[in-house]
Amino acid sequence: MAGSELYSPVLSDALVILGAAGIVIPLFARFRITPIIGFIFVGLLVGPYGLGAHVRDYPWLVHFTITDPQGLGPFAEFGIILLLFTIGLELSFNRLWQMRKQVFGVGALELIVCGVALAIGLVATGETPTGALALGLALAMSSTALVLKIADSGTPVGKAALAMLLFEDIALVPIIFLLGALAPAAGGGIGDLLHTLLLGLAMILGLLVFGRFLLPPLFAQAARTKSPEVFLAASLLVVIVAALATAGVGLSPIVGALIAGLLIAETEYHTEVEAITAPFQGLALGIFLITIGMSIDLEAVWDDLGPILLATAAVLLLKAVVTALLLRVMGARRGTSTEAGILMSSPSETTLIVLTAALSAQLISPETGRFWQTVTALGMMVTPLLALAGRRLARSVDVDAAAMQQPDVAERHAIIVGFGRVGRLVADMLASHKQPYVAVDSDADLIRDGQREGYSAVFGDASRADALERLGADNATAIIFTMDEPVAIQRLVKKLRGRYPVLPLIARARDASHAAQLYRAGASHAVPETLEASLQLSEAVLVDLGVAMGPVIASIHEKRDELRAQIMEEGELVEKPKLKSTSLSERLA
Repeated sequence: MAGSELYSPVLSDALVILGAAGIVIPLFARFRITPIIGFIFVGLLVGPYGLGAHVRDYPWLVHFTITDPQGLGPFAEFGIILLLFTIGLELSFNRLWQMRKQVFGVGALELIVCGVALAIGLVATGETPTGALALGLALAMSSTALVLKIADSGTPVGKAALAMLLFEDIALVPIIFLLGALAPAAGGGIGDLLHTLLLGLAMILGLLVFGRFLLPPLFAQAARTKSPEVFLAASLLVVIVAALATAGVGLSPIVGALIAGLLIAETEYHTEVEAITAPFQGLALGIFLITIGMSIDLEAVWDDLGPILLATAAVLLLKAVVTALLLRVMGARRGTSTEAGILMSSPSETTLIVLTAALSAQLISPETGRFWQTVTALGMMVTPLLALAGRRLARSVDVDAAAMQQPDVAERHAIIVGFGRVGRLVADMLASHKQPYVAVDSDADLIRDGQREGYSAVFGDASRADALERLGADNATAIIFTMDEPVAIQRLVKKLRGRYPVLPLIARARDASHAAQLYRAGASHAVPETLEASLQLSEAVLVDLGVAMGPVIASIHEKRDELRAQIMEEGELVEKPKLKSTSLSERLA
């Protein structure tokens, strides 16, 4: 009796998920297969169309299956919410503003062109125009959960994918309202849409305003407790409140999660928040992938195998070609456009949402909806394989392949991360003093031009775990970070300092506060470019105005000492950092 009282379907399902994941995921990892496919296979195995289909014949199988598939829905949605929250943490408002042209340019074009092209193809197969438009927009969506789990948002491919996915997430609510307006019995669709958009805009502005004032003291108080549990509770509280707030006015909850991440990214607590929420995000996202596997009816797929495979292949091919061509027209190199096009070709979890809306609006029949839901699930299932194929194909079609080869360098050399104007100048200075170096950048055009001019440069993504190791970081004389990406530099410095405790890490900083953050992360030297440029500009102005050089030099030294003290305090340094540079008057003296 006691045993039956202790038995709970929820606990049973949790045990099945954790147990299956604990067996299947390490097995896939052993064969170097992405865990994404492993989670989907777990869903296939323990879902209602796998072992669950045989529970009636073998009752003991109930202990190895999911008894309540619908009950996993909220946990799966929470995984996507946490993923968008993590994306927000990796972004910043400055970076998002810099991406506005990509989001509302490339992102809008990709969704509209792919949706229209798919709709035209569906009309040709006999679908009604409104049903074809609904299906086209649904299938044009790509998986935020899968693509951003595979692609690094710091790479050219990841940046392009992130821009398109962000626009799709923004466009989801207008698309659903559009389908409602197209319904045979629709009424007042446009008015409802405008009302929701106005409420949504007001809610977003409210979150931005209140978040900037409330989040710093909230996390400061949580940090004072020195309790990881309190810090975690505060992090999840912010995510859930923001998600519920946007959902309450009719927007997608992932919009609120993204805004919450962006707000926390502007605080000094973003690194700790990202680290402490990562396990929850990974587990919840894994549950989402399990639900995708559970939705695949293998028997139905087998009965209708030919049309399903043909439809899946057609969607993947059309989306890959259209997306790659759009990126190429917008200036992306061949390898980037090819890889991003293939990566973005599969449908997504939002496809299922739009299909549900189309069914509710009676724009498509239930049979058509089930068919395309199966196509969507299969398309998502092969996304990791598409990513691998896209990466390999990109290498073969990229005309800059020669630039990807590592040049001959000395056994001990400096590594310059970033080969823009600052990186090139550092390379010039190292070369003039006969110091060996190799520069690395993810922009193939910069590397190609540099190699033509005789620089020791190689294509690569320094954020990848093994990229700097291949360039000889174990035996490097120093690593110099020159790119204008504050968050990326800080993370690289922190990661490398843990791996190489005594390696000199010299980083470009934007200002004194950024320099302090870099010192806390483990930088040997952080050079705040805007401050030194401002000091030299002020010096030149004062000299031209006739102020004596002595007082000018004294005031410059005084200001630099103030900056040292500020960086020392913010960076929690024992010794004052070196900020001194040779100024104009000091060179003339």
